[in-house]
Amino acid sequence: MNKRIHYYSRLTSPADRALIAPDHVLPAPDEIYVYSPLGTALKVDICTDGYGKNSSLVTIFMMWNTMMGTSILSIPWGIKQAGFTSGIILTLFMGILTLYCCYRVVKSRQMIPLTDTSNWEFPDVCKYYFGSFGQWSSLLFSIVSLVGAMVVYWVLMSNFLFNTGKFIYNFAHDINVTDLVPGTNGSNRVICPSAASGQPPQNRSVMFSSGNRTNFELFEDWWDKSKTVPFYLIAVLLPMLNLKSPSFFAKFNVLGTVSVVYLVFLVTVKAVHLGMHLEYNWFTENDFFVPEFRILFPQLTGVLTLAFFIHNCVITLLQNNRNQENNVRDLSIAYFLVGLTYLYVGVIIFASFPSPPLSKECIEQNFLFQMITVYPLLGYLARVQLLRQFFGNAYPSLFHVLVLNLAIVGAGVAMARFYPNIGGIIRYSGATCGLAFVFVYPSLIYMISQHRAGQLRWPALIIHIFIILLGLANLIAQFLL
Repeated sequence: MNKRIHYYSRLTSPADRALIAPDHVLPAPDEIYVYSPLGTALKVDICTDGYGKNSSLVTIFMMWNTMMGTSILSIPWGIKQAGFTSGIILTLFMGILTLYCCYRVVKSRQMIPLTDTSNWEFPDVCKYYFGSFGQWSSLLFSIVSLVGAMVVYWVLMSNFLFNTGKFIYNFAHDINVTDLVPGTNGSNRVICPSAASGQPPQNRSVMFSSGNRTNFELFEDWWDKSKTVPFYLIAVLLPMLNLKSPSFFAKFNVLGTVSVVYLVFLVTVKAVHLGMHLEYNWFTENDFFVPEFRILFPQLTGVLTLAFFIHNCVITLLQNNRNQENNVRDLSIAYFLVGLTYLYVGVIIFASFPSPPLSKECIEQNFLFQMITVYPLLGYLARVQLLRQFFGNAYPSLFHVLVLNLAIVGAGVAMARFYPNIGGIIRYSGATCGLAFVFVYPSLIYMISQHRAGQLRWPALIIHIFIILLGLANLIAQFLL
């Protein structure tokens, strides 16, 4: 328990008690609080041994909850880009590969010949092996993953706000959207807004006609998905980002887990209603189906790199496992459950998407929304990691925090305005930070430690160099396809 409290205390300055437990208030022996880097906080009753150690069940759930994030929204789109069969194979392959690299991260701290590394995190390990370059580069890639997630949330929230306003306007003016765009027949309609243009679906506003053109045009001018709505969010979210403590938002973040459960339930119900729509063609494409293998498959691997990304905090999640000898087993089970969730959601949505009458190309990069309460906590974590490194304080002044938040919000607005493609943002940020945390650092640390111990063999050297090359190829491919 003391180690866990010590870790969270390190995330803030001594003056900021946001994550510091008061001396007279400690969790009861049968209660723990799970904090996720993606912004979820959940109280778990019992399941501890009375000394702050977690059972394997809680440890597995923590890792599953941490990896479940915005990537799940783009898995069906990624499978469509890669092809159905190759998408399933790549998901399994990337899950196994990232699990092995995560295992290397867990073992990296144990290979350091020091007496006490119990409070070390992976950036500390990087600093030990690579000096200040390892420290600052690990910080950079960690910030890339956080800001990338925040940009995705901004685009999702912009889409959700736009669609909500559009629905209210259409309902108030008796406009039936599903009658104005190509879609399926029946009461449960699925629309493909860009089908009429003959272009692949894009994340953009669709213009509809109305009897009252003056009011409708005015509404379209002030309620545009990319030109106006992303700016409206600033008034709500920027003040939240400047708060010192995230405790207010943490109360709502259990909804992050609930939303994943709801997603699985919703996908199952819709699949039962729509049925399965599959046709197997290995390399040929027709009007309604995509081939089983497509050259665009690196777009899925980029998404999956972030989808299975837990490497920068896995040491923290496992160090409080009651039975340390079960770490590898529990890590493997967590990855299995995450992969199973991704495959279930991705495969069911792809297979049940009604083709015909719609083409599988109509599967969009973003088909859901995420809770608005998660975004401020992501900003808080980015603030803690960045400002503490430069100023030694997570909240040096309101001016420092405001400048940082304006930069982060500006990135989100710019992406929502000019490049609102969820899958693209996820795969670019995933491949970038994954290159360091998933492929390069774990492999280099293993080879260096084995070389120093005189135990590095040619097969291990070749395998880990190949893993590094895979990560590099994964990143380069994102910019070529």
